[in-house]
Amino acid sequence: MGVPAFFRWLSRKYPSIIVHCVEEKGRECNGVRTPVDTTKPNPNEVEFDNLYLDMNGIIHPCTHPEDKPAPKNEDEMMVAIFEYIDRLFNIVRPRRVLYMAIDGVAPRAKMNQQRSRRFRASKEGVELTEEKNRIREEILQRGGSVPSEQIKERFDSNCITPGTEFMDNLAQCLRYYVADRLTNDPGWKNVTVFLSDASVPGEGEHKIMDFIRRQRAQPHHDPNTHHCLCGADGQSLLFTSLTFNVWTCVRVKPPVCLSLAQLHHHQGGCQGTAREKQGQHDEFADTVPVSEQEFIFIRLCVLREYLSRELTMASLPFPFDFERSVDDWVFMCFFVGNDFLPHLPSLEIRSGAIDRLVRIYKDVVHKTGGYLTQNGYVNLERVEMIMQAVGVAEDNIFKKRKEDEEGFKRRQKEKKKRMKRQGPAYMTSGQFAPQALGRGGRPEAVQNARQQAFNMRMQSREQHNMSSAGPSNDSRGQKRKAEDSDSEPEPEDNVR
Repeated sequence: MGVPAFFRWLSRKYPSIIVHCVEEKGRECNGVRTPVDTTKPNPNEVEFDNLYLDMNGIIHPCTHPEDKPAPKNEDEMMVAIFEYIDRLFNIVRPRRVLYMAIDGVAPRAKMNQQRSRRFRASKEGVELTEEKNRIREEILQRGGSVPSEQIKERFDSNCITPGTEFMDNLAQCLRYYVADRLTNDPGWKNVTVFLSDASVPGEGEHKIMDFIRRQRAQPHHDPNTHHCLCGADGQSLLFTSLTFNVWTCVRVKPPVCLSLAQLHHHQGGCQGTAREKQGQHDEFADTVPVSEQEFIFIRLCVLREYLSRELTMASLPFPFDFERSVDDWVFMCFFVGNDFLPHLPSLEIRSGAIDRLVRIYKDVVHKTGGYLTQNGYVNLERVEMIMQAVGVAEDNIFKKRKEDEEGFKRRQKEKKKRMKRQGPAYMTSGQFAPQALGRGGRPEAVQNARQQAFNMRMQSREQHNMSSAGPSNDSRGQKRKAEDSDSEPEPEDNVR
């Protein structure tokens, strides 16, 4: 799951935390592919000691991808998972430890959410099948013809849960994969591999952080160890790893050219060329090759510096403790939603909810003379003061949200009416003037083409200036653009 829009908000507010991964590609000559030599220094100029993989962020995109054809059978799924791990190992190149954690039995609160989500998905699937059958019967009764329904073997993603046969097969295949790489790949030679499969309770990121804490508690632990966590749920990894000197590696979507609706390049670098054919019959036109998926590093040390500047409070009656304030910041972020609790309707990240909570938090710390959390325990009296302050502003937030939505709808209606009343931005004349079909008359020849083009440009500019001088478009309350969407689907808000 994750927190919708949190990662995008964080990367825009603190842009220096993002570092694009430098990935070395394997070479292919005469049909023989040469793998990447992972014994060489890391091309990202940072040598990592330990790599931790949240495997559920790898299993889901490999078993039922959204950007390419799905694997035909379970064997192809396993091969895709192996290739994904190889690619991550090539990017990070750990020298000491590789820890792979698969989600085990989840805590009760998240289990309730999983059950409701999966039961709802199953119910919607049955209803969709019944609706298709009903429509087919109606067409057949009217004497129409419908194509024969092709029965496709659909992979049920609900089997990616502890206790299923699929997860047991996955664990066995991963053990075979690890044994093969330790034997044949020189880059894995000195790496210690840990596999925590679905039989071990706890979520993947929780098991990873528990492993890191145990390592740090050892007497021979090196405090300068470089850790790297990788997973699709960047929010949870950020929350759980803020305490340590950890880099986080997450997968992001490739750039898209908006002008051609084409992948592989940014719009600024578009050359205007025709889109390349994807597949023999262009059947993969809307797919993204796995090799085009981009990865980025998130530098937690830089994020901690940002938070240090933002959370530092002057004139406190006690010494300021940055570590305690970071714990409080992580705790407050849970109010905007997490894997266990639905977010408060009045606290939306896109509306500045976290910044609002930070301002309230500073006032509460000044008044009460203490922090919200200590060693994992929460001071409920101070949390209650924050919730009361949020409740005071809640009515105004809902009123403003409703006004923005009504204003947006009103502007949309006015825009449609204006578009109906107005004609084209400018009307060409002379040889360029539109002519009705079926008439024998010829258009007038252009006497001075350069002057004609100049007049057309000036007329278009005047029309543009007149339209821009009208009422300003207020961006508040408008719908998000496609680029503002997050990878995680946001649940429908029924409270509003």
